[in-house]
Amino acid sequence: MTEKLVLHEYSPSGNCYKIRLVAAHLGAELERREYDILKGETRTPVFLARVNANGRIPVLQLGDRFIPESNAACFYLADGSDLIPADRFGRADMLRWMFFEQYSHEPNVATLRYWLAYVGEAQLTDAQRMQLPGKSEAGYAALKLMDEHLETHDFFVGGRLTLADIALYPYTNMAEEGGLHLAAFPNVRSWLERVASQPGHIKIAG
Repeated sequence: MTEKLVLHEYSPSGNCYKIRLVAAHLGAELERREYDILKGETRTPVFLARVNANGRIPVLQLGDRFIPESNAACFYLADGSDLIPADRFGRADMLRWMFFEQYSHEPNVATLRYWLAYVGEAQLTDAQRMQLPGKSEAGYAALKLMDEHLETHDFFVGGRLTLADIALYPYTNMAEEGGLHLAAFPNVRSWLERVASQPGHIKIAG
């Protein structure tokens, strides 16, 4: 990997953290550029024109090319490494869990964390407050499905750490910041400890 890697990020974000985590496991160096999403710094004309027209982070920059979407950036970094299974079924199974993270897990677990820990319930719109019970129910459903899978698996795919685990780790590890309690999910809690014990692992502030 010869390109200079620049991560456009908001460092408290779990989606940004997962890219840093992949890079740490691979020993890849990232230049980090910070944006405050609470101040609208990813919605400026310059950001929209030069970094991501969708106005969101993280974005991984490779020279004059840009990869938005966290799981796509993770895949780019990990392509050809042991974080991606070598066999066809394993790769598809890994992608299945990465899609699950983006469609069933992150929109609920991460959104609750952002609304409650960063925006504050008092500052939520009426529409957002009305969504809280549904987001909580869906977040717990995602955690339950994960816990059931982890009852018979140490990791999500292939018996070892892959991008599936890295994609799911950040917001699961921070779920309680959004009011989702992990006490009822012992297999998830054990898995979190296994992921954190892997060589190369860094904390979100790392």
